[in-house]
This record gives sequence, C-alpha cells and structure tokens, in this order.
Amino acid sequence: MSLRESAADMRDELIRLRHALHREPELGLDLPRTQEKVLTALDGLPLEVRLGRGLSSVTAVLRGGLPGPTVLLRGDMDALPVSERGDAAPVSRLDGRMHACGHDLHTSMLAGAAHLLSARRDRLAGNVVFMFQPGEEGHRGAKIMIDEGVLDAAGEWPVAAYALHVISSVLPNGLFITRKGPIMAAADKLVVTVRGAGGHGSAPHLAKDPIPAACEMVLALQSMVTRGFDVFDPVVVTVGTFHAGTVDNVIPEEARFEATIRSFSAASHERVRERAVALVEGVASAHGLDVEAVFDMGYPVTVNDGAEAGFVGETVREVYGEERFAEAPQPFTGAEDFSYVCDRVPSAFVALGACPPELDPRRAAYNHSPQARFDDAVLADGAALYAELAARRLSAAG
Repeated sequence: MSLRESAADMRDELIRLRHALHREPELGLDLPRTQEKVLTALDGLPLEVRLGRGLSSVTAVLRGGLPGPTVLLRGDMDALPVSERGDAAPVSRLDGRMHACGHDLHTSMLAGAAHLLSARRDRLAGNVVFMFQPGEEGHRGAKIMIDEGVLDAAGEWPVAAYALHVISSVLPNGLFITRKGPIMAAADKLVVTVRGAGGHGSAPHLAKDPIPAACEMVLALQSMVTRGFDVFDPVVVTVGTFHAGTVDNVIPEEARFEATIRSFSAASHERVRERAVALVEGVASAHGLDVEAVFDMGYPVTVNDGAEAGFVGETVREVYGEERFAEAPQPFTGAEDFSYVCDRVPSAFVALGACPPELDPRRAAYNHSPQARFDDAVLADGAALYAELAARRLSAAG
C-alpha cells in the first residue's frame, strides 16, 4: 500500500485530531492543551520524544532501520487572537482565539506523517525529526526551538527540511505550490514617535507641531521605497497606525505611528532599516523636532533551496499528478519563522490550497480572517506529502 493510500485510510483520525485542536486554540509559546493532544496522537509510536523548556514544543525523532542521514519536518501549532465568525464546523470554543491560519491542519498532518513513517520504519534509510512548533505567529518559536537543539535532535543536523502551509483562498483546492529562492517576505516593524511642544491650534508658530512632520515621514517612506530600492527587489512599507492629539484646537506634544516593512532579499532587509531610520531622523531634524525610531527586525526572508524546491515539485507530480503542482510566479508577502530553519538547512516551504470546494477561492476569506475556512479533505494528502518527502529524500541521500 502506498503512503497516499495509507494516509487516506487515516482520514477520519486526522479529522478528529484537527477538530479537537480547532476547538481549543492556544496562543503564543505556551500551548499545554495542544502539546497534550500531540503527545496523545504520537503515543505508542517508536519515537524519541523531547519537550521544550522555554515553550510547549514537541520534538520527536524516528530512527529508521537502515543507515542514512536526517530529514526534518516542521508543523506549527499556535492559533491567533481572532474571534471566529461563521457557522462552519468545527468552531473555536474559546472566545477571542481561532486557528485562523490553519496551524491545526499542519499539526494534524505532521502527526499523520509520524504514523505513516513509523509503520515503514524498517525500510527507512535514516532519521526523521518531527518539529511540532509553537509561537510561529510573531513569537519566533522556530528560533527558540533551534536554540534548544531541535536541529541536533537526531545527533546530526538534517540534510533537508520541509514545511507545509495551507491557504484558505487564492489557490485551487488540493494544489501544491512552491518556488526556488525567496518564497516568503521578511517582516519588520518600525515605530516612530515624534516629539515637539504643545500649544494653541490658533498659534502654531508658538509651538512645535509634530503632526505635519510625522505626516511628511509617512509620505517620505513611500518615496524611499520607489526611489531607493530596485523595483525587481521590492520593499513594501505600510503604516498601520497613526495617533496624535485629543481635540481640534490643541497642538499635541507628540505624534506616533507604526509601520510594517516587507522585503525579499537579505540585502534589502538590512538596507531598509538604515534608510528608514535615517529618513525619519532627517525629517525631524529639518523641523527642529526630536524623534525616536525603533526598528524591530522581525522574521528573515524565507528562502527555498533550489534543489529542495525542485525535489518537492518532482515528488508532487509523481505522487499526485502534473495538475496538482504549480510553481509560484512570485513570493508571498507574508512572513514565516520557518525562515530560521531555511537559514541553516537546505529547505523547502510548500503551500497547499485548502479552500472548501463549495467556495470560490478568488472570493473566499484569506488566512487570518475570522471567516477563514479550511477543507478537511486536504489532511490526508498533506500527511502523505510530508512522509513522501522524508522517505524519498533519505533514499536519495543513501
């Protein structure tokens, strides 16, 4: 029986696990209920299991019956602080928390892959590390797990690593998509506080108004992008908050705004920090104001290894058919902390269309929406692909 057929036989178990995870979503790095569910799902398998110290992670190592290298499979487990809307089942039972990004599917798929590969342990030419990771949504959970030794869990670093991510819209149901090179953006945060001197709105010359300067900074950041960076190595700056003042006839003492900044190369990721901070400092100086610019370097660019991305495409085509794979024409503008793994191990990050068939993916709610919906039918194929990638990569290395 093929891995795909075996995964199809596990369909009901995978759905039950996914629904249990979806009903009790947990946030950040501390996921005790989720960790317990994962441990229960892995119970009885021939795995070496280790729990995280600074987070509720689960690292499980399967040692194959034949000698060979190590491959790592990553599944993230945390939810989002989103209140679920809609009448689809299952629904979160915890107010203000929702698996709006599909991590409950990733966790279930990875647990399924552990079962599939454990059943073929004697034929496995090497080791597989199953990385069940909390804190992907802005908490750098992957980096913490790396610091705690997940890459050394089998006694040697992996020769390859893979991660799957479901998409609730845009992609047709069941379509796997990846690309060579950058696939997800770096995500940084710029927080700017402009300080002046308050006064009466009728006499601005007797005050130091921070609002016009802050507005000038917002516009200048857009010009910085279009005039300071190569259009073929893009940077995106979006100001998401702007706060100043309390009433129309009072000049406030300070104005504050926050921006998210996305970039797609290591060079632009570093350069945009220097340019953005220098720009807001220059504008403030020109207005005779003080400014505090805090640039929080977030997740790096997620860069797929060319050979590993190519290997994913070959595997999908062979197992599922040509029509189930497409090469992404450009990177996604979201960010991923699997990037920390990609920086250290030849890796591939793969997206899987999970829009329910009754919805139009062009109009369906996207990941992170309170109305995001995911199709349980993709669970078996995701679990099978995880397992196929590990088994085939180990055989190829041998």
